[in-house]
Amino acid sequence: MPLPPAPSKRAALLAPDAYSLKAAEESLDFTAAVLEPQRPAPAPVAQGSRPSTPEARTPSRSRGRKAAEPATALREEAPARVAPAAPAVQSPATPTSPDTASKVSPVASNRRRNGGKSAGAGPARLFVLDTNVLLHDPMSLFRFEEHDIFLPMIVLEELDGHKKGMTEVARNGRQTSRTLDALVAQQGGDMTKGLKLSATGHQSARGLLFFQTEPLDNQLPSSLPQGKADNQILGVVHALRGRHPEREVILVSKDINMRVKARALGLAAEDYQNDKTLDDGELLYAGALALPQDFWTRQSKTIESWQSGSHTFYRVSGPSVGQFYINQFVYFEAPGEPSLYARVTEIRDKTAVLKTLKDYTHLKNAVWGVTSRNREQNFALNLLMDPEVDFVTLAGTAGTGKTLMALASGLTQVLDDRRYTEIIMTRATVSVGEDIGFLPGTEEEKMGPWMGALDDNLEFLAKGDGGNAGEWGRAATNELIRSRIKVKSMNFMRGRTFMNKYVIIDEAQNLTPKQMKTLITRAGPGTKIICMGNLAQIDTPYLTEGSSGLTFAVDRFKGWPHGGHITLARGERSRLADFASEVL
Repeated sequence: MPLPPAPSKRAALLAPDAYSLKAAEESLDFTAAVLEPQRPAPAPVAQGSRPSTPEARTPSRSRGRKAAEPATALREEAPARVAPAAPAVQSPATPTSPDTASKVSPVASNRRRNGGKSAGAGPARLFVLDTNVLLHDPMSLFRFEEHDIFLPMIVLEELDGHKKGMTEVARNGRQTSRTLDALVAQQGGDMTKGLKLSATGHQSARGLLFFQTEPLDNQLPSSLPQGKADNQILGVVHALRGRHPEREVILVSKDINMRVKARALGLAAEDYQNDKTLDDGELLYAGALALPQDFWTRQSKTIESWQSGSHTFYRVSGPSVGQFYINQFVYFEAPGEPSLYARVTEIRDKTAVLKTLKDYTHLKNAVWGVTSRNREQNFALNLLMDPEVDFVTLAGTAGTGKTLMALASGLTQVLDDRRYTEIIMTRATVSVGEDIGFLPGTEEEKMGPWMGALDDNLEFLAKGDGGNAGEWGRAATNELIRSRIKVKSMNFMRGRTFMNKYVIIDEAQNLTPKQMKTLITRAGPGTKIICMGNLAQIDTPYLTEGSSGLTFAVDRFKGWPHGGHITLARGERSRLADFASEVL
């Protein structure tokens, strides 16, 4: 059988109509080829009748082609997606039932939903969104790529109940209402046939938005109270699954109990995964990388080094360069060989430039009397004291020295180097236990109980090495330090601009990605921001290690030439605190 001729034009350059016309033409050719041998011998041609020749059959084929064009145009103009006819033999990989969807993990299906191709060649999925998803992320309507979204009427009712107030939930509810209003007001939209989610400019959302425009019959167990909003949403999901058996109908909710009830009723349910920066906290960028033991032997012929001031630079190449990021720390430790501690300053093609670090473990390089006690602390002080690094994130367990190093570096650069005018310190006011109520006083006095860590570290820093300056000297030092440190509340940060400030954001693991963006964008010219936190101590409800604002900032800023991150591993507070961090 001869091979078909090579295509004369790339598929990407063909017009959309060419696909349907080609398919219609090939189907007619195939039908004619199959039926041609089975036709009987042609009867004698009567006078005036049409001859049965290929030239005579060509107009009929063209008529069939023209007949296919109105159907194509109708399919393009209709806003609702028409399900294709079921083939004679269906592929097992095509997901057509919730049972098939239950075999796929929720994380994998969410990843496929938000960033990958849909499984199989069947119709697009239909996702029913719970109210808490819209209140959690107002942009969730546009995160489902080619799949469709259905909003029950009770969801709109609950949105209306959350629109009042100044909380984050109320703001998200109002933003969602404005988005829905813009989608409904699109020209030529029909709510009964679905509204195009891309009408407001979000081209990645290629699906349709459906509203509940009529009552839906459901067959939920009588033991479930019918007046509860969650059960009404479950009833809508059950009814949609019966009405659209050819499609996957999936409930998306942040409520764990809601998902458990849905699965108990045989309905497909998933968590909203798009807000998570990482699926696993172990995948978080650590900021430091250990070089392999054979690193120098591989570099023996290609290494290049030079001296600049007190730093030595190395230009290296090899497979390890593919794992490097700008401002990432690399270290080489092997018995019997000299150690190397360096930072990646340049990556070009398959080569990288490493710059040796300043040794802050030595007393001559002490920062406000503080020296580093381990490798990671030395990395952190190199970032904190570098004027070219504008954004630093420090992560680590309790007692690793995050606050102490940040304050010592800030005091040195404010009082000694005069690089910044003052230190501004803030933190997320999320209590570990029950709230104690309103606090009296000014903004700084209200923030006082939250700044116990600041007071403890300032007491250590103001004490100094000798400690023989006398009571008056210590009081003057404390007064000088206090005059250069301002404690601010996060509630009043919007709209501000900090110029030449040294900003410390403590307990950053309790911030949402939106709050983190609000704080970082306050930075003006000459400002440095330090974010510190312990991802194992998240006190904010609905936040996890994967969705925390600190994780969000670390992942987005890795590789930026003016930002750096380091994860502090060893605790230096006391042996009791170190042991408690490990076993409790």
